[in-house]
Amino acid sequence: MPFVSNPTPFAETQPTVPLYQEIPSFLQASYGAPSFGPPYGTTHLLGDWGGIQPWLQKRGLYFALNVYEDIAGNVSGGKRQAYSAAGQVGSTLDVDWQKLLHASSWSNDFWLHMLVVNGHGTNLSRLYGDNSNQVQQIYGGRGNVVAHLVWSYFEKAWLQRKIDLAVGWIPPGAFFQNSPWVCNFMNVWLCGGESPTKFMTGGRGWPSGNIGTILRVMPTRQFYLMGGLFAVSPHAYNGGISGWSWGQDNLGKLATHFEAGWIPQFGPHHLIGHYKVGIMYDNSRYNDLYEDIHGAPWVLSGLPARKQSGQTSVWVMADQMLVRHGPGEMNGLIWGGYFGWGSGKTSQISHSFTTVLMDTGALWKRPLDSVGIAFLWSKFSRSAILSQEAAAAGNLPLPGGNYGLPYGIQGHEAIYEAYYGFHVMEGFTIKPDFQYVNHVGGTTVFKDAVILSTAVNIAF
Repeated sequence: MPFVSNPTPFAETQPTVPLYQEIPSFLQASYGAPSFGPPYGTTHLLGDWGGIQPWLQKRGLYFALNVYEDIAGNVSGGKRQAYSAAGQVGSTLDVDWQKLLHASSWSNDFWLHMLVVNGHGTNLSRLYGDNSNQVQQIYGGRGNVVAHLVWSYFEKAWLQRKIDLAVGWIPPGAFFQNSPWVCNFMNVWLCGGESPTKFMTGGRGWPSGNIGTILRVMPTRQFYLMGGLFAVSPHAYNGGISGWSWGQDNLGKLATHFEAGWIPQFGPHHLIGHYKVGIMYDNSRYNDLYEDIHGAPWVLSGLPARKQSGQTSVWVMADQMLVRHGPGEMNGLIWGGYFGWGSGKTSQISHSFTTVLMDTGALWKRPLDSVGIAFLWSKFSRSAILSQEAAAAGNLPLPGGNYGLPYGIQGHEAIYEAYYGFHVMEGFTIKPDFQYVNHVGGTTVFKDAVILSTAVNIAF
């Protein structure tokens, strides 16, 4: 199988094969959800564990451990200079029921998937005054917990994998509005699902999950349709801080996702592209960020906020290989881009735009290294800004929303990022990263911040 560089958020170099040959669903493919374990990844620092891995895999049990640690600091700008260390220890278990049970045809392409992570460390963005963004890939919705459940679901495919169904605890952003390159970058506006959709209750991305189901239909190798239905949690953490509390109260509303994708290949070198468009609609009721029940600013009137029925987001994503440097879907010079929109009356950020350029180190004889640059831009919604201006005029604390409390009146925030991933040895990578944060937290209260970080990833 061809080798590709960094198709996962854990900087693991792993073999992949084309999407249409893959099971389970999008997870095993390079164009899929983030995971690091077999059967998705097969590079391990400790090899086959003295024969244990082959013994398990013959019985349909795929198990992996991964350690990821990131040290980051803002060398200038922000509220104050600070540094932090954040990381996680993760484990995956994937069960091929046909191999495990030696059952009849009903068990063909029938899987169980589980991913549990331990999150630890401190949040650098909060330390230097940015409550709207995360510059550390690994610090987010899991918090500091011993064992956070990311996903646990069954998956079944039919008709030579043209139809695929997943049911259980699933991060919507791991399947929808996701691409293999987004977690090559450190910034959380990209990694684990994109802004603003992943910050909405009905579309939360990795590592937050929702109870739900996803149906994918892929009639040809170049085209797919995918739909999902998820129970909406009104809480700050889906499943609680640990992800295991599936039976939270007030789960009466639903979020519907739909996405269509085209995967062409151009020219004699098979320059692959991935193009997708999608929409999410959540039928829950959310507080208006500005208007009260009479249309006046609730931050001044003290009356209850007006309830908005439904929350919508749409996205367009694309990436295209421009020059091929080797086999595989990620081996070459690749351009990528993303645009997302969310309901500005209920989402603190209404528009997001990203463009990226990535390559491997093949030109300088380092084909398993990777390099990339990105520009990320997000605009805060008009409703959020009006509410903050009203509060400032009344000498009241500034209100926030789903992106946290601001230090000043917000407008937009932009991130410039560059990384280089060193493939040290099998299952071991080091990735230095640079980020320049313009308008920290979407305001001009603090000077622009310069962030330097280094992430170490070990796949056992």
